[in-house]
Amino acid sequence: MASWRDNIRQVEPYVPGEQPKNTNVIKLNTNENPYGPSPRVKAVQDNEDLLRLYPDPTAGALVDALAEYHGVDASQVFVGVGSDDVLAMSFLTFFNSDKPILFPDITYSFYDVWAELFRIPYKQMPLDENFRLKIDDYKGENGGIVFPNPNAPTGIYESLDHVEEIIKNNPDVIVIVDEAYIDFGGETALPLIDKYDNLVVVRTFSKSRSMAGLRIGYAISNPELIKALNDVKYSYNSYTMNRPSLVLGVESIHDDAYFREKVGQIIATRERFVKEIAELGFTCLPSSANFVFATHESIPAKEIFAAAKENNIYVRYFDKPRIDNYLRISIGTDAEMDAFVSFLTKCVKEERETKIGRIMGSNLRSRTTIAST
Repeated sequence: MASWRDNIRQVEPYVPGEQPKNTNVIKLNTNENPYGPSPRVKAVQDNEDLLRLYPDPTAGALVDALAEYHGVDASQVFVGVGSDDVLAMSFLTFFNSDKPILFPDITYSFYDVWAELFRIPYKQMPLDENFRLKIDDYKGENGGIVFPNPNAPTGIYESLDHVEEIIKNNPDVIVIVDEAYIDFGGETALPLIDKYDNLVVVRTFSKSRSMAGLRIGYAISNPELIKALNDVKYSYNSYTMNRPSLVLGVESIHDDAYFREKVGQIIATRERFVKEIAELGFTCLPSSANFVFATHESIPAKEIFAAAKENNIYVRYFDKPRIDNYLRISIGTDAEMDAFVSFLTKCVKEERETKIGRIMGSNLRSRTTIAST
């Protein structure tokens, strides 16, 4: 006899980074901004109408603010509940071919989850030995392309020339460039929007604008593709954006000086941190994000991850091929990174002392064996 369980869609869900309940931790595992949002955001967040009134279903004020900020028309902007929501809706809207979509084998874990959820065929294209895109892999027949730039968890940025080459060679499918971390390094693909009508650029407020808790993401593309996204959104929920997100998002955009100041601080801290841990035997991939992807010359990443957690320091570890000896470390405040460097210094010292002890013990046993003969 058939069971109702036979009709349930089975998926293996994406597992987000851990959110510890204990607040007395150094949290460097989910790439949140270590600094608060703009003072303009704080100044209006107590307005009781933020919660009392329904939000504008068109998100008009936020759409207009983003359009003005990026120098595009409002018809070219779509907003959603974080970039995850915008990307998932883009998968549902744009990837409807029988041909497989393409994305890197080392990237966000939710790309393949969405493909499975929406029953979209896909291929994961291997990054090269330096964790970079192999441009020629994206020139074959496909049903669409999506990739982050900078990539995650590597933090590596692909040049705008490489990005354009991928778009130019795929005129018959939609190409989505996921720019969650672009504010921390590199050139955005937004100038290519008017040149290529198949390009969609997705951005977020969660990283550089310190608003991960509100969930604001957006896409910029040509008006036809934006209309298609809105048609899908309005087909199942006309109020996807809450009112606080819309109002506070606008205030964040209007404080560009604060935004640039905090992004600059994070970049400076990142560069200093990379130099300091290099002296401890760590190697970091070149990062253009608000995190680094680091490996140690002798201490397994899994051991550092476990030891850090025992000391209330949270970083991200991926038990996956090719990256299972790396840690993704979000950039915190200077004080947080100093504390983490102190912890790593202690780890390296203990490892070296243990290694010296093993060598000395081995030498002693060898001398004892020689003497006895």
